[in-house]
Amino acid sequence: MKAKKSILLLLLIAALLTGCLLNKVTGRKQLSLIQESELQLMATNQYHTFLSEHEVLNPGRSKNAEMVDRVGARISSAITKYYQSQGKGSVLEGYDWEFNTIESKDINAWCMPGGKVVVYTGLLSVTQNETALAIVVGHEIAHAIAKHGSERMSQGMMQQLGGMALQVAISQKPTETQNLFLQSYAIGSQVGALLPWSRQQETEADQYGLIFAAMAGYDPREAIPFWQRMTDLGGGSPPEFLSTHPSDETRLRKLKQFMPEALKYYNQSN
Repeated sequence: MKAKKSILLLLLIAALLTGCLLNKVTGRKQLSLIQESELQLMATNQYHTFLSEHEVLNPGRSKNAEMVDRVGARISSAITKYYQSQGKGSVLEGYDWEFNTIESKDINAWCMPGGKVVVYTGLLSVTQNETALAIVVGHEIAHAIAKHGSERMSQGMMQQLGGMALQVAISQKPTETQNLFLQSYAIGSQVGALLPWSRQQETEADQYGLIFAAMAGYDPREAIPFWQRMTDLGGGSPPEFLSTHPSDETRLRKLKQFMPEALKYYNQSN
């Protein structure tokens, strides 16, 4: 039993030592236990499966799909030029951009690793204009190139491994005590680690999404009225410390803090 406990502990230490890499977009160290190339391959397969199961609008026949394509082309072109000029072209290594519009009432959009983007038509009733759409697309692209998907999967793997180590460590204690410890670990790791990380990722996506939209010539100030419209749509929400997203008040406050930097890029693009 001691040997098993030691092995799990060594695995935890090794994963933490070898899995933390410096992110070239955000500048912070990030847990990454999965190769980006593997994620991109999985994303491509899932993306095409998703498209085959949903109604995809043709840009030649739909003004909404044409707008999504236009926004996507402008943002992807702007950030590609920017990172190449900064000597960080590897940030977008393996990216093969695709932008598709799905007929759906859902208010949603997302970007998979490798630049696979989907916008739902339900979102367009809230964005209301091309600039606000660019804010959302920039936000979702920021999640992808900041490798938030890889980070979340890696955090989940560490949580599972940590739970196994704890289970071995307390295996000699009464069953009731084991259950109490394990339950506390599950709550503590979720509230104390995974949820704050998720909120940090959302804030990073807000910050860099503003910049990406501004680089493409879209006025980042449109983010404020857009997120206010999103706030108006929402009902009750859990306390911020129990949520995967920042509170509406925190998000709007942070966006205003990020605005001066984004406006510099916007002014340079015009």
